[in-house]
Amino acid sequence: MTYKSNLTKQILLLIFLCGFLGCSSTTQENKQKKIAVVISTLNNPWFVVLGESAAKRAQELGYETQIFDSQNNSSKEAEHFDNIIAMGYDAILFNPTDADGSVLNVKRAKTAGIPTFCMDREINSQDAAASQLLSDSFTGCVKLGEYFVRQMNQKGNYVEILGLVGDNNTWNRSNGFHSVVDEFPKLKMVAQQSADFDRNKAMDVMETIMQAQPNIDAVFCGNDAMALGAYQAILAAGKADEIKVFGFDGSNDAIRAIANDKIAATVMQFPVLMAHKSAEFADQTIKGQAQFSNKMPVEVELVTKENIEKYLPEN
Repeated sequence: MTYKSNLTKQILLLIFLCGFLGCSSTTQENKQKKIAVVISTLNNPWFVVLGESAAKRAQELGYETQIFDSQNNSSKEAEHFDNIIAMGYDAILFNPTDADGSVLNVKRAKTAGIPTFCMDREINSQDAAASQLLSDSFTGCVKLGEYFVRQMNQKGNYVEILGLVGDNNTWNRSNGFHSVVDEFPKLKMVAQQSADFDRNKAMDVMETIMQAQPNIDAVFCGNDAMALGAYQAILAAGKADEIKVFGFDGSNDAIRAIANDKIAATVMQFPVLMAHKSAEFADQTIKGQAQFSNKMPVEVELVTKENIEKYLPEN
């Protein structure tokens, strides 16, 4: 009787353990995976669209997501990566603050088994990130430079307001622009200064430059936020009819400004496309089905008064 009782208990214990382990295994398999979205700054509507679009697409693909704002601060970005690694995220959709400075963060994540997918901005490493999906800034600013030359009739004084000096986009845009404009000796750059892709900083920079350089015919800005800030300074100085403003991004505010004859031109990027594709690449990688190149350029489009109807937002 005792033998049968003990045998029954052992069988019941085995059934319980098997059931428990099975449930535990199933729970681990069905546990929702997580994707982090790290954005250089959310103080710019363009990057808000990039970050929110990436998070939304990742959620549609079944992932828990969180957006981290680096506030254009490399130290804060490094803190985000520390937290993401500690919390065991499965992938990172990343908009870097610095092409060189961000490499170490991506490598740390890779060592921890977390792949990183760069959006819009690149890092100076060929193998740290799983992918880098980037706007073709150089070609876009070649097109913008050609339009700039025509609008200026090949002569005049102009100012260039640069973005973050540690971001390759800043120099790709500047170099693309100058590859055209520098061929025309009567077009003279009288000032070049950084405003960190920030609207308020660009307004201050433009105010200062106008005080030192009263004869300015145009300003080329490395993004639309700075173009709008520069325009505010120009308007306040009563020179809106004298100075042409050129930007880059294709933000809704800049598109409306072109329609209202405030800005001469911009270059349209496609942040939603880059965000969605990066989320899809992360999903493929997590599932072991990765089928994409390490670095891919995304074509951009010149937007001017002549084709503005094509780009006007619905609201």
